[in-house]
Amino acid sequence: MMNGGLTINPWSSQQSTDYGRIIEQFGLQSTSDLEIPSPSKLHRRGIVFAHRDFDVVLQSQKCGEDFGVLTGLMPSGKMHMGHSMVIDQVKWLQSLGGDVTIAVADLESSATRGISLSEGRRTAINEYISYYAALGLDPESTEIYFQSRRSEVQKLGFLLGKKTNIGEMESIYGFNGSTNMAHVQAPLVQAGDILHPQLDEFGGIRPIVVPVGVDQDPHLRLTRGLASKSNWFNIAPDKSRGLSINLSINEESAQCFGVDAHGRINREKQRKTYLKIEQTLSTLGFSDISSNPKQGTVSLPGAKKTDTHMVRKVLLKLERELGGLGLMAPASTYHRFAVGLTGDKMSSSKPKTTFFLGDDLDVTAKKIKKSFSGGQATLEEHRRLGGNPDIDVAYQYLMYFFEEDDKALHELYQGYKSGKILAGEMKQTCIDKASEWLKELKEKKDETAHLVEAFLSKDSKD
Repeated sequence: MMNGGLTINPWSSQQSTDYGRIIEQFGLQSTSDLEIPSPSKLHRRGIVFAHRDFDVVLQSQKCGEDFGVLTGLMPSGKMHMGHSMVIDQVKWLQSLGGDVTIAVADLESSATRGISLSEGRRTAINEYISYYAALGLDPESTEIYFQSRRSEVQKLGFLLGKKTNIGEMESIYGFNGSTNMAHVQAPLVQAGDILHPQLDEFGGIRPIVVPVGVDQDPHLRLTRGLASKSNWFNIAPDKSRGLSINLSINEESAQCFGVDAHGRINREKQRKTYLKIEQTLSTLGFSDISSNPKQGTVSLPGAKKTDTHMVRKVLLKLERELGGLGLMAPASTYHRFAVGLTGDKMSSSKPKTTFFLGDDLDVTAKKIKKSFSGGQATLEEHRRLGGNPDIDVAYQYLMYFFEEDDKALHELYQGYKSGKILAGEMKQTCIDKASEWLKELKEKKDETAHLVEAFLSKDSKD
């Protein structure tokens, strides 16, 4: 998808990296304004740079309320370092108390990449899930499922499909007349992936955060829009003061709100529904509740903007009791792309751009030695002018993956920029750190091999 010259496509390896413009044009919020508890290195270093509604998740965590984490994997290649960055974020969110759900997008990989379901299953287990415990995920609060085996996801995606149309899908994804229908359906299944952890049988209504690269934002915007369109109660700041709740009369809610197929209003049914709304809101401590059935609104003049999430949550529960879906729009965080070895984005389909978690140490070392450098053309120029760590792949990998100590990283940055540290020395530092990291990972992978089955959901086990 193009937007003002920015390229954002969830299925492409060519993406825009002008993150300031991305925040502005796609309506994201900077994470710099958030109070993040025990931030990981990815947060401290600005690698996780933007969000939607992550403040809601943090507030829930602060109050000791439940929240969930949703991520997924495309079983069409080997797991590389860029994928491990997502797991680092998931692990951090899990440490804050989030329950983790991981979707294996086997239906999507079949639709968009021609991967059979059986091949996708083998790849998911052998190339991805086998590393998760070694990377630090806790199987006790992690559930991994396959799209093809979870009918609730497919059903929810089908129901949500009524809230969009071909025109919107073309606008978001750039679909055209030659796009096969399985590909068109894939984003709806993914919307089902993202939203279904809120169903009662999968944990109930709670904030769900999805950590992604910005290339996945089209999926998040579609899903947030679908959740919003399905809601029976829309909450917004009142023009005068407090909060205003607007009732959405649609095909699913009309009967409950006392409106029949011909638009006639059953006053008694309408009165009972408004009474339920008022009773629900009163449980939050509000007493100044003003209902206006004629305008289809309920006002809370005493409410504050910070009460929005609390009000939304109880109304979503009421919506579900009344027969609606009751889905909260997902939160999301966005990380910068991990630069590939050639200076471009990492891609499983382009082995020269990355190294994989299963690569031998000597292969990794050779790839780093050949990686794109920010050094000068000659030793004399490098000593005099210094290197550019912002484009140097070895330094970037230390920042993203291998150097946990911020002070040590800063010293590397300054040393390289001043010319004190040479390009070859930076690469050797990266090789040493990467080798240590990968060696430890392989050892942990062997130690935790027995935990693979523990990650799989009941509906995904053979």
